[in-house]
Amino acid sequence: MLSLLMKSRVLLVILLLGCSSASTPPGEIRVLVYNIHAGRDAAGVDNLVRVTDLIRSTGADLVLLQEVDRGTTRSGNVDQLARLEELTGLRGVFGKSLDYQGGQYGIAVLSRWPIRAHRIVPLPNEPPQPRAGGAIEPRIALEIETNGMKVVNTHLDASREETYRLQEVDHLLPAIVSADLIGGDFNAEPQSTVLERVLASGLRDAWALCGSGPELTYPDGVPVKRIDYLFLSPRFTC
Repeated sequence: MLSLLMKSRVLLVILLLGCSSASTPPGEIRVLVYNIHAGRDAAGVDNLVRVTDLIRSTGADLVLLQEVDRGTTRSGNVDQLARLEELTGLRGVFGKSLDYQGGQYGIAVLSRWPIRAHRIVPLPNEPPQPRAGGAIEPRIALEIETNGMKVVNTHLDASREETYRLQEVDHLLPAIVSADLIGGDFNAEPQSTVLERVLASGLRDAWALCGSGPELTYPDGVPVKRIDYLFLSPRFTC
């Protein structure tokens, strides 16, 4: 059974049916992949409450978040993950990509169930990729264990060329080969070499399996391409 919606680069909702096993309970699991743009909309207006409303409206059991601020100046020193935990009632864990504006910036996961363990997987580039103004933005994956599942969230480099993303996905592969669900903002289109390498690992693109309607996710408003994904291990089906 499937419920799937893609409204922009920030939203992907899929209803999953977990295959019965000793470690994964059978049943329906609703997953949301959501780039929250540091809690601001395209006009730069704070929208963390609207982010919360959207998360709650989907009834998601797992939420894989990208572009999350904790205590940064631009976000009014708000711990966005703590605020989302408070407003949604879900449990969360944060993965820091870098220190930024007096706080931290990175990715996070919210879960309806206790998060038993988590770790950060660095995705380094050589040489490190300079961004606007010469700043360096390291990329990571966040791996968690919850409800008998191993879940991986990530946010890959946004350059036009694949050079840096290919390095990152090669570091990511050892973490995802043993994972059940892998999602995030891959900044890569379906025909890219990045996606080829992910699928070659044995994972399946949930949208290709059972998606319907427009699959485009970026940019917000009038999307023209797809860069956000949820991948399934053989233990799960749509």
